[in-house]
Amino acid sequence: MASEAVRSYSYAMSDDDLFASAPAESSSYDASSIEVLEGLEPVRRRPGMYIGGTDERALHHLAAEVLDNAMDEAVAGHASRIEMTLEPGNRLTITDNGRGIPIDPHPKFPDKSALEVILSTLHSGGKFTGKAYATSGGLHGVGVSVVNALSSDTVIEVARDRQLYRQHFSRGVTLGPLEHLGGTPNRRGTMVRFTPDTEIFGKELNFKPARLYRLARSKAYLFAGVEIRWKCDPALIEGTDIPAEAVFQFPGGLADHLKEQVGKRECASADFFSGSQDFPDSQGKVEWAVAWPLWSDGSYSWYCNTIPTPDGGTHETGLRAALTKGIRAFGELIGQKKAKDITADDVMTGSELMLSVFIRDPQFQSQTKDRLTSPEAAGLVERAVRDHFDHFLTANMERGKALLGYVTERMEERLRRKQEREVKRKTATSARKLRLPGKLTDCASDDPEGSELFIVEGDSAGGSAKQARDRKTQAILPIRGKILNVASATSAKILANQEIADLIQALGCGTRKDCDPANLRYERIIIMTDADVDGAHIATLLMTFFFQEMADIVRQGHVFLAQPPLYRLTAGTKSLYARDDAHRAQIEANQFKGKKVEVARFKGLGEMNPAQLRETTMDPKSRNLIRITLPQEYEERAGVKDLVNRLMGNNPAHRFAFIQENAGRLDEETIDA
Repeated sequence: MASEAVRSYSYAMSDDDLFASAPAESSSYDASSIEVLEGLEPVRRRPGMYIGGTDERALHHLAAEVLDNAMDEAVAGHASRIEMTLEPGNRLTITDNGRGIPIDPHPKFPDKSALEVILSTLHSGGKFTGKAYATSGGLHGVGVSVVNALSSDTVIEVARDRQLYRQHFSRGVTLGPLEHLGGTPNRRGTMVRFTPDTEIFGKELNFKPARLYRLARSKAYLFAGVEIRWKCDPALIEGTDIPAEAVFQFPGGLADHLKEQVGKRECASADFFSGSQDFPDSQGKVEWAVAWPLWSDGSYSWYCNTIPTPDGGTHETGLRAALTKGIRAFGELIGQKKAKDITADDVMTGSELMLSVFIRDPQFQSQTKDRLTSPEAAGLVERAVRDHFDHFLTANMERGKALLGYVTERMEERLRRKQEREVKRKTATSARKLRLPGKLTDCASDDPEGSELFIVEGDSAGGSAKQARDRKTQAILPIRGKILNVASATSAKILANQEIADLIQALGCGTRKDCDPANLRYERIIIMTDADVDGAHIATLLMTFFFQEMADIVRQGHVFLAQPPLYRLTAGTKSLYARDDAHRAQIEANQFKGKKVEVARFKGLGEMNPAQLRETTMDPKSRNLIRITLPQEYEERAGVKDLVNRLMGNNPAHRFAFIQENAGRLDEETIDA
């Protein structure tokens, strides 16, 4: 460690219990206590039932609901172009050139147009019977009405039969009748412009251009016949690499998407396994693309009728079965006896995989559609993919053998881990056996002294880190995105969180009053996240966790922040790395003055190859670390505890006030509590 640079932050945390029970209040319970919510009032009272909460993910779910309606028009063959435009004031507009929402009077509500019924009534729409749409993402007739209910301002324009119509809404309430704006000979389709309500989402929460940009691009990959146009006010993307305008259209569909995602990384099988197949009897279609990069823990993208299903489901089950049975059969064909022990996890782990299905009347676990539950999807996908995978393996025997060898190595590693599940590790007090989290890739050393645990963001970064590490002393624990904010969560919620449970289990030293640094399984705990705003947020959440749950290990100097680069600067044969924009400017001025410099920006740790990650961030001989410390004096700790509660607690007004007070200050070395 002699050549390793370590800086310290003073960052206080308390292990006191921050939670208290509210006193019970007595009240009468009679018929007057029973409320009946009408119209869109249930959505405003309980938005979590419809969009999963009121956080950033829920906010962007509104955009997805409107975009999904436009995509349904495209998949049905009625629209070829969709536009998404983000404007100042958190206003989003999505337009398609489809048939347009019907504007004639509704048979059941003759005093209202079909447009008004759809926008102001739950469970209304044209996707229940399958007559208007063979396959669609919308099922329950609540999507656009929920958007309307949770928006302070909604404007709908419909161009049908060469005529243009418009109607205004606010917080689910119709502001006026449907207006006829006259003829429009060159326009058709629907425009939805809405502004999310700050009463629901707060004043600080806004659409993220990067997230919307990725959403629009991913939808274009999912349906090759659609063109999606992206526009964003330049002021909203200043300082980012998101373009103000872009057009997405991908004839290759998912194969094009996967090719971009894998990039130049070497794969176990030189060719991707990709293709598509219509289901029999016009039941729909499946499209897939799979690659097996050599340094990746993989990523999986599942879709049904263009809707992301991040938790997978029955279509995932069908694909897993097809790949597993196919690789086993190929192993048997070439006389590989070990192949019979291959499991789906052996085949899937490390793969970059995308699967999209189009089926009639899909069933999902909830309104947010995170998981597909249609039982028939498993068999349809397995039968469609299996024949193609068998041909993929046998058409080029060398390619098939290379992939089988890669999967067999995964299988052998899994079996070794199973045998070594009870790992004997020394601690300062005793040697004991521990059951470790499945995601943890442990180091070989039994001695905590000199050992390090890297907490990394996501499986992709975890894959690169595993390749880059020193296996003897460095362990890797991937976490899934942003962990729970423990400062604003109940004790029960903290204990129920799987990511936090894995972290506590891996460290082995207990929490709060039971935290004993003597039992810590590693000398250094290193938080290694992406060098961007999201990475900084994840690091902050982790520091908040250590502050509250394991203050003693922070106080003794066991917790560090890694310093990964954001840029690689190259001039001729010389390459240097920069942590941020200021460091980049310094290098260009001092090291590459007068030279033409090529600048590569790392979007995340997963984009760095293992050699780069080792050299810049993990090798003690060349890396920089920041040590997180705690002040000893109670008065200082109390002050910092108050600061953390203000910044990480439930009241956003406190955060806003802090930003206003300190916007002009920036001190790299310390945060003065």
